[in-house]
Amino acid sequence: MKKLLSAVVLVSVLVFWLLGSDLLRRAGHAEAANATPPAAGIKGGEKTTVLGSGPSSDELAGFEIRRRQLAEKEAALNAKEQELKKLATKLDARLAEINAVKKSLDESVKAKKQEMDERYRRMLKIYKGLKPDEAGKLMDKLDEELVIGMLNQMDQKTAIKLIPFLSQPRVLKWSRLNLSK
Repeated sequence: MKKLLSAVVLVSVLVFWLLGSDLLRRAGHAEAANATPPAAGIKGGEKTTVLGSGPSSDELAGFEIRRRQLAEKEAALNAKEQELKKLATKLDARLAEINAVKKSLDESVKAKKQEMDERYRRMLKIYKGLKPDEAGKLMDKLDEELVIGMLNQMDQKTAIKLIPFLSQPRVLKWSRLNLSK
């Protein structure tokens, strides 16, 4: 019976030592406290303990060192976690700032486009109001892509009046582009 009890205590101590858990250490101490301790012998004035009587002071010191190392690692992890939270907050603020700038730029581009469209419509209205021969002479001096765009925006009646006064290569290009669509 004593051998069985000693084997159980020894296994408990080994499990505690391997896992390094406070819970197992407490359980090991409880088992040792509940069990009847084996008799200690005295030889030549020295006290000797029987195997399985509990963890030695070296083992306890090892456990304490391990516990401190784990506590230090936990503290370091907590510090890094706090640092990451601060960085995440800064990143969120920066992202909000970037989104605000993007929104502002989008609004600015939209306003500029509306302004350009309005100018384009006014110029188109001016060209529509000119006599066809005068408008044709002026449009021949403009960039070809701009003239094609203007012809596309004009109503059919105005475009028909202008075609005879425009250079024929431009009219042909405009015709090909409209037919290929």
